[in-house]
Amino acid sequence: MVSIDTYDACVDFPIFDAKTRSMKQTFLGAAGGAIGRNSSNTVMVEALKGVNLHLQDGDRIGLVGHNGAGKSTLLRLLSGIYEPTRGSAIVRGRVAPVFDLGVGMDPEISGYENIMIRGLFLGQTRKAMRRKMDDIAEFSELGEYLDMPLRTYSTGMRIRLALGVVTSIDPEILLLDEGIGAVDAAFMAKARGRLVEMVERSGILVFASHSNEFLAQLCDSALWIDHGEVRKVGRVDDVVEAYEGPEAGAHVRQVLKDLGRG
Repeated sequence: MVSIDTYDACVDFPIFDAKTRSMKQTFLGAAGGAIGRNSSNTVMVEALKGVNLHLQDGDRIGLVGHNGAGKSTLLRLLSGIYEPTRGSAIVRGRVAPVFDLGVGMDPEISGYENIMIRGLFLGQTRKAMRRKMDDIAEFSELGEYLDMPLRTYSTGMRIRLALGVVTSIDPEILLLDEGIGAVDAAFMAKARGRLVEMVERSGILVFASHSNEFLAQLCDSALWIDHGEVRKVGRVDDVVEAYEGPEAGAHVRQVLKDLGRG
């Protein structure tokens, strides 16, 4: 059974050298969480605080909140990159994280070799990745660069390659951050189409986005996270309205109506 369950999950980051208020404020701005001290008097940033989330097969939830609110930290918690400092996070199912796209890639080997390694990192077999190689190469539009070491690629080229690999698999749990970066608008539009297809193949979707339209297209519920704490969970239009105001909520309702889901 594919599922995600977090129980009062907290993620704290220690700031060992934070001695002044100005430095604390710098970290607060970067991390977005509350600042406190643990029993050892170490300064801590509470990046996530008391998160309770329960998802089953078929659920599609979007994450909204300002930059640094905790959306990416929550995705990393669910992917297993971070362990909860307190509370628990139980994830059942094969996870495909579509963020931190450089993880599992080697700058000294070719694009083709990195396709294989990245696929293995995501739980695919060599046989499955060989079958997908031509499709990934065509999608990435990297041509002869695929025979060259990854260190010769620009940031945008690396993202193209990583997106090609990650969107080729069939995940049970898809963790998606739309803010994945430096590719041109035409390619991102193409990637969005492929991401939509991937979402349709997935069991559970957790999606962080600043695009209310894309959120409404992919998700049937939303979660507003603010300074590491969950402020509201519910319908996409209701959560967006609570976060951004009545005009934004009305816009999402119109998008849902246009999609036949209003």
